[in-house]
Amino acid sequence: MSVTTSGLQSKSGNRVMRSTVELLSSMRFAIALLVILSIASIIGTVLTQDDPYPNYVNQFGPFWADIFRALSLYTVYSSWWFMLILGFLMVSVSLCVIRNGPKMLADAKSWKDKVREGSLRAFHHKGEFAVHGTRAQTAAVLGKLSAKLGYKFVTRESEGATLIAAKRGALTKFGYISAHLAIVVICLGGLLDSNLPIKLQMWLFNKSPINANTVISEIPPEHRLSQSNPTFRGYAWVPEGQHVSTAILNQPNGSLIQDLPFSIELNKFIVDYYSTGMPKLFASDIVVIDHKTGARVPARVEVNKPFEYDGVSIYQSSFQDGGSQMQMTAYPMSGPSAKTAPFGGTIGGSAPLSTATPLADGQTVEFTDFRAINVENISNGNGQNDARGVAAHRSLKEAFDERLGSGAKTSKPLDLHNVGPSVQYKIRGKDGQAREYNNYMLPVDVNGEKMFLAGMRLNPDDPFRYLRIPADSGGTLNEWMNLRATLEDPAMRATAAHQFAQRSVPGSNPDLQQHLEESASRVLTLFSGADTSMKMPNGETLGGFQAIAGFIDRSVPKGEQEKAAGLLLRMLEGVTWDLWQLSRQQHGEPAAVANADSSRFIQSSLNAISDSFLYGSPVYLQLDSFKQVQASVFQLTRAPGKKVVYLGSLLLVLGIFSMFYVRERRLWFWLKDTDHGTNVVMAMSSARKTLDFEKEFVQTRDAVGAALGAKLIEAADAAGSSTQAAAPHASSQDSTR
Repeated sequence: MSVTTSGLQSKSGNRVMRSTVELLSSMRFAIALLVILSIASIIGTVLTQDDPYPNYVNQFGPFWADIFRALSLYTVYSSWWFMLILGFLMVSVSLCVIRNGPKMLADAKSWKDKVREGSLRAFHHKGEFAVHGTRAQTAAVLGKLSAKLGYKFVTRESEGATLIAAKRGALTKFGYISAHLAIVVICLGGLLDSNLPIKLQMWLFNKSPINANTVISEIPPEHRLSQSNPTFRGYAWVPEGQHVSTAILNQPNGSLIQDLPFSIELNKFIVDYYSTGMPKLFASDIVVIDHKTGARVPARVEVNKPFEYDGVSIYQSSFQDGGSQMQMTAYPMSGPSAKTAPFGGTIGGSAPLSTATPLADGQTVEFTDFRAINVENISNGNGQNDARGVAAHRSLKEAFDERLGSGAKTSKPLDLHNVGPSVQYKIRGKDGQAREYNNYMLPVDVNGEKMFLAGMRLNPDDPFRYLRIPADSGGTLNEWMNLRATLEDPAMRATAAHQFAQRSVPGSNPDLQQHLEESASRVLTLFSGADTSMKMPNGETLGGFQAIAGFIDRSVPKGEQEKAAGLLLRMLEGVTWDLWQLSRQQHGEPAAVANADSSRFIQSSLNAISDSFLYGSPVYLQLDSFKQVQASVFQLTRAPGKKVVYLGSLLLVLGIFSMFYVRERRLWFWLKDTDHGTNVVMAMSSARKTLDFEKEFVQTRDAVGAALGAKLIEAADAAGSSTQAAAPHASSQDSTR
């Protein structure tokens, strides 16, 4: 009984094994895996890979960001399930080749010389000839003809007859095997160049990423990968005049340090530009220093022109600032004082803002980037509006929307120009929150007017919103800064309102003067943000055009709001003119002349002051001079699977070419002696029946008749073969078994 049970269990196990092999090697299973891989590849292409996790939280929200992270959608190509699918696909295709490859090879080598006359007469593509000559002579003629037509053939003698079996295009069988092996080879190369070898080292040798800032030389071995690591893809940041001997491998929860068998020293980073200021060449002149021999190998690395040394390819990935030194001037952005202070720092470093202004309240400046050349779109100004920014056909909301928020609103086409150096920095408060700023050193021509551009954004993924400060006649922002400080001085506002009323209303009407002076003082107070009754949702006092819009919305009936807006904006521009004259007088400047340039300066100044309430910084840092130090970012890659993938691609091309452009054809001649000479039965077959094959058969049949000097006996049957080819019939393979 136990023997019987054991036998049944063995048979059951064999059936399960056969079923498993059948499933894994089936075409349906392989196609399903390919579909899943295609979907995963689409996700990996659409969704940015290996970004910091907060970027995904900002993009998708915390709920979906956590779900996508659990599914490893941020690291698709190195995820465990993607590699597992690749492994199953390799197994599936390999089993398919193992099962079918030997039969295909045997079929390709076989001459199919077991056929008989009756089998050949059953073919649809056949012909019969009566030849006046001996069988040996006829066989010699047909052998020469077969060779001339490109066929390989063998001759067999059997039962008093001669069989000539010929074949051509057997390479198509090898094409099938080559195409399937190519998939296995490409997947193998992909796995070799994937994160799998690094994952194995982390599992087997207790390697773990480091997620703290520390000096690379002090990082312990458990966070480092050896120089013999077979595959990696990392980045190295090298400032000019310095060298590195490690690469950083980014991981989802930190970084691994890859030790290199050499050091990379950056002599010079080179950027070449087009006449428009757009870069056309990035290159790095480097020296590779071999750790074993001490040899110094000079090289140049350009975009798409890597340099390879000791199996490691060095690519020019990008460039950054390498620690440029900034000399700046800090202008206060609030309060009645315009007193400046010197300020400076190094890119990559930080400095307390309290050295520039007492209003800093523990804030720190973190210098993040410097660019000596910037190509920007400068076509999006508001230079087409009238003095109020209100067109007759626009609603109140549209009019204020033109004034509020970023100065970068436009419906105009892009206009790219080099606008000179810029410095990028963050101002971080005591609570750890930071705003990022991007200030340009030189004024930029925007619609015929010189503007200083000061960008601000709250999140790294947001675009910069630019505050546009008009430059004065000397090309500086001193006059606007003085006007801003004068606006926040209550005494100056009162004096400006009084002068505006006297200038606008004749002295014979003191009541109207008094009323206009109060209105002008009111609009200046609203615009300066000194009216504490106007609050933002976060509790801060409203200023600029937002405060005026809020006042109109709260105090003026709906039907009269647009008219009131026009009156208040005209009044604001008029009283600002007097405020500007007071500011110039206070700083020893002559009175301004009323002309188009002065009017435009007033408009732009009001726009900039209004936007300055959204700027969110106690100071504006103006770049005065700099000492630039550049750095290259190299991608360092050791990819042994690259050549494997190239081999797989070559096999795939050869396989597909063989499968689609090489047709297997078989040709048989059965020669039998008759009373009047030799009877020849010809038959021809192909794995794929096409119109070309129909034509080829007719040409081959005619060539046989011409070579033998004989007429076709079964012309009607042979001619009708083209119409019968579409109907089911016994294939040549069936007839030869």
